Amino acid sequence: MTSSSDRSPVVDVQSSKTYEIRTYGCQMNVHDSERLSGLLEDAGYVRAPEGADGDADVVVFNTCAVRENADNRLYGNLGRLAPRKASRPGMQIAVGGCLAQKDRDTIVKRAPWVDVVFGTHNIGKLPVLLERARVQEEAQVEIAESLEAFPSTLPTRRESAYAAWVSISVGCNNTCTFCIVPALRGKEKDRRTGDILAEIDALVGEGVSEITLLGQNVNAYGSDIGDREAFSKLLRACGNIEGLERVRFTSPHPRDFTDDVIAAMAETPNVMPQLHMPLQSGSDTVLKAMRRSYRQERYLGIIEKVRAAIPHAAITTDIIVGFPGETEEDFEETLHVVREARFTQAFTFQYSKRPGTPAATMENQIPKEVVQARYERLVALQEEISWEENKKQVGRTLELMVAEGEGRKDGATHRLSGRAADNRLVHFTKPDEEVRPGDMVTVEVTYAAPHHLLAEGPALAVRRTRAGDAWEKRNAAKVVEQPGVMLGLPRIGVPEPLPVAAGGCGCD
Repeated sequence: MTSSSDRSPVVDVQSSKTYEIRTYGCQMNVHDSERLSGLLEDAGYVRAPEGADGDADVVVFNTCAVRENADNRLYGNLGRLAPRKASRPGMQIAVGGCLAQKDRDTIVKRAPWVDVVFGTHNIGKLPVLLERARVQEEAQVEIAESLEAFPSTLPTRRESAYAAWVSISVGCNNTCTFCIVPALRGKEKDRRTGDILAEIDALVGEGVSEITLLGQNVNAYGSDIGDREAFSKLLRACGNIEGLERVRFTSPHPRDFTDDVIAAMAETPNVMPQLHMPLQSGSDTVLKAMRRSYRQERYLGIIEKVRAAIPHAAITTDIIVGFPGETEEDFEETLHVVREARFTQAFTFQYSKRPGTPAATMENQIPKEVVQARYERLVALQEEISWEENKKQVGRTLELMVAEGEGRKDGATHRLSGRAADNRLVHFTKPDEEVRPGDMVTVEVTYAAPHHLLAEGPALAVRRTRAGDAWEKRNAAKVVEQPGVMLGLPRIGVPEPLPVAAGGCGCD
């Protein structure tokens, strides 16, 4: 969706100029990259073919700063592009995102061939900064200290025709000792509810049938506008939007997970029976050291309430292993919560120092070999539980939203892939009739693996949708506009709870 308000002046460039965006980190960065694509295309650039690998006129790095080696990864990639830039007149390199916000003064010093450095608060300035760097023939570094305009006012190139991220807030008011995000994205700032619903309405009008509400601490929505029940009200309002079939949200914080939110989830038909709620640790001692404002009993109490209200809910989580000071007893408490909660899936992280966070300088840093051993035990336990929980799905009839790019072996197995209402990934036998991403297919589950389900029999029903029409229209237009050129849309499909391939920050 494109909005004309609060936008940087459009910079005209030759239509032959191409761009490539490399995204690292969490789902916030994934959505920010959609905006960067929209800004560049609004300025006249076209997307480079898939697999361009730096062979573009503009290469943008949208960075993450929550990993210990994030800067080494960035400078390694920048170094590999240096000779290509030297041999390609007019090529430009830009660095944005959290690492740019943090290391604003060092990026150009360490990589003087970079043309533009911009932060998390001023992504809308990218086209202007690129043009200024070209005209002045010197690097442009511009980092805003606070949000200049809510990012959703910017033009956006959506990666999917049928599913979309919708930002409801930016920033975070928490002070978790392992997380640097609040320092880089600022205090929480909420969008007006009317603006959110207007964006969703427009997206549905374009054919989108699934939206994921997005925020660094999504269920704290309302704290900036003084309404503690604003998030549950927003969920219920989404239920009144005709044509919107699926609503998801990520990632909530247990501190703000109130009973009115659980009721809204249970009573709003298009809010999906899925919850991703970060645990981080099952130990009260470690949670206190992390400055997490809940304890084990509170967390498990939320899980119990959600399951009572929504029996078939699939619950996923984030867990950090090896936080400074974590004892074997502390780790056993985490295993206890995993056994009690019976997560469908857990995104597990070995603790690594995030420069600039209090935890990075804490005493009793855990030796790498101890962290690795605990991590392997946790993964083994969760794999066992995931498999057991998925086996309970065998024999169930599920309605899937057909996805694109989520089944890497679909071509060889003559299958398609889709997401169930609870976001489980299901590979199913390709029906005789045409099925497009965004269409709905009803299947019976015949086999379960730890991370996916199979439906090996014929489809029980196929429902063509406006979302499938939108996908078909987009792909037809792409062929007409770019004859002989496959632009490629990496990671098209229903947005995942966490973009695992991108690394995920695990900060919520």
